[in-house]
Amino acid sequence: MRKRGEPEVFRITGARQGLADDVRGRQRRYVISMSVRTLSVIAAAVLWNVERHVAVVALALGVLLPYVAVVIANAGRESAPALPSTFLPSPARPALGAGDGGAESGAERPYGQG
Repeated sequence: MRKRGEPEVFRITGARQGLADDVRGRQRRYVISMSVRTLSVIAAAVLWNVERHVAVVALALGVLLPYVAVVIANAGRESAPALPSTFLPSPARPALGAGDGGAESGAERPYGQG
């Protein structure tokens, strides 16, 4: 239970990433994916007459990577897993018991007394 004078405590570890940071990260992933695609298409063109099997694999990578890059870049803020509550309740303080509530039982007497 929170008392009236105590301030609320908020948890920031479960907070979402800011929108600008999210967009920047998605743009970076897209640019990296498109750079890999460009390199694979260039490798396919260069290796076509030298090593055709490697060129075909690079060409397939160059064809499939734009779709994968767009899917990865668009996978952003939609999928938010169950975020924790941002409010932390104040810790419960244990109540003090009676001073001699269990003095009648022999189990709580010091050894040799009783």
